[in-house]
Amino acid sequence: MKILFDPFITGNDLAKHIDINSIKCDYVLLSHGHYDHVLDAEAIARNNNAVIVANFEIATYYGKKGLKYHPMNLGGKWAFDKFTVKAVSAVHSSVLADGTYGGGAMGYVVKAGDFNFYYSGDTALTLDMQLIPRFASLNAAFLCMGDDLTMGVEDAIEAAHFIQCENVIAMHFDTFPVIKLNQKEATELFAQAGKTLSVPAIGNTYDL
Repeated sequence: MKILFDPFITGNDLAKHIDINSIKCDYVLLSHGHYDHVLDAEAIARNNNAVIVANFEIATYYGKKGLKYHPMNLGGKWAFDKFTVKAVSAVHSSVLADGTYGGGAMGYVVKAGDFNFYYSGDTALTLDMQLIPRFASLNAAFLCMGDDLTMGVEDAIEAAHFIQCENVIAMHFDTFPVIKLNQKEATELFAQAGKTLSVPAIGNTYDL
């Protein structure tokens, strides 16, 4: 079972070496409607006959294009084939590229057997994150930390404390000049806070 989140590849200068036709997935989970999160969702989902999972507005938007979809909304959870997803709060704006209303932004907690993880999507730091450990004990968390448009490093560290997760993977950084991440400094600050930060390179594979 392969899950893809927020695919932005063909429009990303850092990822243009990746052929989206080579990507295999069963589900495409979208956190919100901004183009740098949904640009390649339709093509990849269509190539794989994959299910798009998103808030009601975005899911039905792709459903009208003939794609398989499953709508969710904040606070809801759903058991898919081999994993369960809970939609959790994200504080961020959302609109699709053609001006269609993108509903509310969301993050996701995924429970898959003995491995649970949190995908923050784009968000500000929010006290609602403290509720996540009540649903799942996390093995890992993917946290945005590019700053300016989302949380920065300091808020991401606070988020890691709120969600009670020791293993954090950085995301939403370096794509644009305003979200350039000082990776060395970020890793050191997480270590000082007693957390492990991984900063993945585009196209690389990591075992969690």
